[in-house]
Amino acid sequence: MKKLLSSIFCVIIVVTAMPITSAASDNSEVPNVSAESYVLYCADNGKVVVSKDEHKKMKPASTTKLMTTLIALEETASANKQVKFTKEMIAEGSSMYLGVGEVVTLKDLAAGMMMASGNDAANATAITVAGSKEKFADKMNERASQIGMKDTHFVTPSGLDDDNHYSTAYDLALLMSYALENDDFAELTAQKRATVDFISPQDKKNTYANHNKLLSLYEYCIGGKTGYTIAAGRCLVSAAKKDGLTLVCVTLNDRNDWNDHINLYEYGFSNLACFSSDDKEFIVDIPCVGGTDDNTTVSGENDIKLVVPESDKEKIVRKVYCDSFLYAPIKENQVVGVIEYTLDGEILASNNLVAIKKVDSYIENKSIFKKIKELFTYG
Repeated sequence: MKKLLSSIFCVIIVVTAMPITSAASDNSEVPNVSAESYVLYCADNGKVVVSKDEHKKMKPASTTKLMTTLIALEETASANKQVKFTKEMIAEGSSMYLGVGEVVTLKDLAAGMMMASGNDAANATAITVAGSKEKFADKMNERASQIGMKDTHFVTPSGLDDDNHYSTAYDLALLMSYALENDDFAELTAQKRATVDFISPQDKKNTYANHNKLLSLYEYCIGGKTGYTIAAGRCLVSAAKKDGLTLVCVTLNDRNDWNDHINLYEYGFSNLACFSSDDKEFIVDIPCVGGTDDNTTVSGENDIKLVVPESDKEKIVRKVYCDSFLYAPIKENQVVGVIEYTLDGEILASNNLVAIKKVDSYIENKSIFKKIKELFTYG
């Protein structure tokens, strides 16, 4: 609902506390985690909550398929491209049980990777997208660099062990956070099972259960990927969302991964709060001088989301600064003020206040004849 700003003051001050946070609980101690390397990462602010050796290079096993699946789903123009399974796509280990000559879509291969952790699906994806597993690895490493995965090098699309195939808990957290921004990926990784209708043979239909049991064990889990080889041990990448706060957990070589992820999430959600403000819905009319309209309409340029310690959630102050009136002309999206968020006097974030209604200058819009008439009338 729009409000008319007519105060003579040049500063609007609105003090609010609008945190979205989990229910209060006493979970201040970092839980014991059995993983050789782990990280609890906040996807909302890009910060590590708690970790151990998060930059240690380790074998990621099938968590590698997070990257392979993402690349497959990003091939939007060919998501429904038909893939005929060949002998060179056969792989050892986990499988979605594709037979030579059978036909599915590239999107089906993504489901086979995320549900059944199919190595055959990973090989088929690599060869379909890039022509070979080697060229696909180049594509994987290029994308890893773009994401900021500085301590990662991919060799295989499936995650089978190779001395030059490695990643870190931190890099995998970056990958999961980035992948969740892809709507197709987010939808797929959250599924407990997926059914694939084969194009050939037409009567073949397989339903694959997701290996990520955390989807059933923890109500706030929104996805993830398991991994295991003898050399790598148990690996798990997962994500959870509660009350607007999204956390990503990665454990590498962890025999107690399900419990460790749940305990780490409980720690994170108990100690962090998500503060959000729908600044785009903050809409006011400000008087305008010398314009074709008496006022212009302004609002926040973006919505704001902040992550703070749970104990600080009610201390955030929101202040809106803007002149009490503006001079025409005013362009659409012109910055006319600022919204600031502070905690104990320190600025946490700022957001532009922008005009969402254009106002032309009254003088500029007069016709030449009207200007001449006014000149002789008032001159």
